[in-house]
Amino acid sequence: MSSDLNWQHQDTGLTSGIAPLVQAKDNYDGELCSVARPPQALHLGDREKLSRSALLNRPPSGAHSLSNPGGKSSRTDSNFSIFSLIKRPRRSSTIVNNVEEVVKRRKFILKLSKALLSFGAPSHRIESQLSAASDILDAQAEFVHLPNIIIVSIRNGETRSTRTYFIRSRGRIALSSLHKVHQIYRDVLHDKLGAEAGTDALRNLLRSPAIYSLGWRCFLAFLCASIICGLSFGGSLVDMWVSGACACTLQYLGLNAANKSSMYANVYEISVSIVVAFVARGLSNIPGNIFCYSAISSAGVVVILPGFTVLISALELMSKNIFCGSVRIVYAIIYTLFLGFGLTIGSDFYLVIDRRARRAYYRSSIPENLTYTHGQFLMANGTSPFSSITGVLGQGNALHLGEHVIKGCIRDPLWGWWRQPLPWWALFFLVPIYSVCSSLSNLQYWRSVQLPVMVIFSCFSYAANRAASLVLPGRTDIVSAAGAFVIGSLGNFYSRVVRGTAFTSMVTGVLFLVPSGIAQGGGVTQTYHNSAEQYSSGFSLALRMISVAAGVTIGLFVSQVIVYLFGSRKNAAHFAF
Repeated sequence: MSSDLNWQHQDTGLTSGIAPLVQAKDNYDGELCSVARPPQALHLGDREKLSRSALLNRPPSGAHSLSNPGGKSSRTDSNFSIFSLIKRPRRSSTIVNNVEEVVKRRKFILKLSKALLSFGAPSHRIESQLSAASDILDAQAEFVHLPNIIIVSIRNGETRSTRTYFIRSRGRIALSSLHKVHQIYRDVLHDKLGAEAGTDALRNLLRSPAIYSLGWRCFLAFLCASIICGLSFGGSLVDMWVSGACACTLQYLGLNAANKSSMYANVYEISVSIVVAFVARGLSNIPGNIFCYSAISSAGVVVILPGFTVLISALELMSKNIFCGSVRIVYAIIYTLFLGFGLTIGSDFYLVIDRRARRAYYRSSIPENLTYTHGQFLMANGTSPFSSITGVLGQGNALHLGEHVIKGCIRDPLWGWWRQPLPWWALFFLVPIYSVCSSLSNLQYWRSVQLPVMVIFSCFSYAANRAASLVLPGRTDIVSAAGAFVIGSLGNFYSRVVRGTAFTSMVTGVLFLVPSGIAQGGGVTQTYHNSAEQYSSGFSLALRMISVAAGVTIGLFVSQVIVYLFGSRKNAAHFAF
């Protein structure tokens, strides 16, 4: 017997797939603890960690111990409560059935990092997910997450050396693939799948092509922009067709030309915003006010707005990831300025070509039917109050149709139904259709069980957002927080009870909150007459997106805290916003 630890192997009668029980007795405090340790684990180069693992790891469910003979659970029927559906027994944080070599486990960690970056996983959760996987698999790895890159440092206990890997990828959201990645991640960490099999599954997933063709994705962009034009920006039926065509062209250039040419990818957003603004300004100057410039231009570029980037940056700053959050939010603000500048160039370019449109545009700010008064006037306020001036004062109305302007578009009640904004009852079928199209455009498989869940959560979020906007008009942050709280509560509850994927079920509803909040703040494009007004308009758009993202962030975190107050602590990192 050793003076420190007395080791004694006992045969517990378990099957060959379960390791025999190892008992460790500490002579200093006299306590006895038990741990399930597979015999083949002694050949993986970590015999020196056996005593530490025996003292720290918990036995798997069904293992016999001295304190609980027979392996029966200590929970009785008297402990049942209304939260029994949420409070489930914790799983063992030890790999018992699928023990493999440490090299294979580390390969799984590296491939998991690549998959999370490629399919648009929430960046503020990547480090916690990889750290949880490394701890459970005993891979001895540390992680540093930067924008579009993950630095993995793996320690080798035998040779006392460290190897560093740089994993880089610039992907976009792919909901179906992201859901499969999370299923593989959960199966490996819950000891249902081996690390080598998980690596092969992730490799096949990364090599698989997109589930929809280029034509279908352009058609989905057409539907999304058309519906959002009528729902959020007050567009009529004819405006919806034009904005959908602009978004379809934008999607085609982004998926085809921008991917093939790195030079064009740098100016892709500015070029498409110029084209959209040019088309919208040209159509809005057709006599009769058939088309609305604000609705067409706002809905045409809503696909490339950095709303999701601003939201992710706010979540990272809230999670104390200062470096990534600050880099992303500065990029989003500058990107918004470039986007607004592109819209300005497109609009001004058409005004340069069409002189009649330029005169009508600048005359729109001059009052009509002026009444002139000549004499001496006394200023009641200003820098020098009560100072007198002499001259001619003209008074009049800037726009004689001011009472018929809805969300920046002129809507005369005498016009036909196809030139009027959509009625209120159109929301009942357009909101689900937009949710379906938005999910499919983010590469969600149309026959999956997750799709109806996404649509239902998105509809509930939009309903809460709409109700809050009626109660508190003009408060985009509070309105967005209300919608985010609803979808956050539903998504986290769905993850805890149904064991679904919280992040993928919440993405559609969260992305729906961004254009809704921007539309409530005045839309993307606003009237300007000089460069100072133009850049102030761009800054105001960036500030509106930041206010919306701040409200969404608060709502998501509050809902997460409330849901996770009940139930056991998760062994692995939760996959949610």
